[in-house]
Amino acid sequence: MLSDNVKELIKKSRIVSFASWSDKYPEEAISIWQKADDQGEYLSDEAIKQLIAIIPELQTSLESAKLLRDRVNTIVAQARKEVLVAYPQITEPGGELYPPARAEACWRDFWHFLRCISYGIAGQSIEYTSEEGLGYMKQLYQELKVPLDAMVLGLENLKLYSLQQFSTERQTSLSP
Repeated sequence: MLSDNVKELIKKSRIVSFASWSDKYPEEAISIWQKADDQGEYLSDEAIKQLIAIIPELQTSLESAKLLRDRVNTIVAQARKEVLVAYPQITEPGGELYPPARAEACWRDFWHFLRCISYGIAGQSIEYTSEEGLGYMKQLYQELKVPLDAMVLGLENLKLYSLQQFSTERQTSLSP
């Protein structure tokens, strides 16, 4: 059972912000990204079509975001495998990701982190995070005693396996 404090931190841990995009993209486009984020979803095919119609020069980036969306389960599974290899006891009784619901929450966070990254790729911007939301996430992870070393390893592998979906040339342009 989650404490009231944890429930409040979860609500406040919105790590995506499109505030800095207002001088770059029309409000109509930003609202499409915002809607997907509000729903905790990747950009849908329909949203991608709408964004291409509004900002045609983003087509390649939007297609890259779609590729990650379509391969998210494989990418997350690969990152999860690397975490489990490095920390074989982490999901066992007494491990930091035990019981199974705790481990599932971690893997779900991987899915959502890649979702947020896909927005940045779609919008060709590394400025898509909310400092305030990240601060609340840090508090949440501290409160829940999330194993940060394992989480960092997972994030590094999300990047590695995501980039492997693309050509070497495209990897260079995507890598921050």
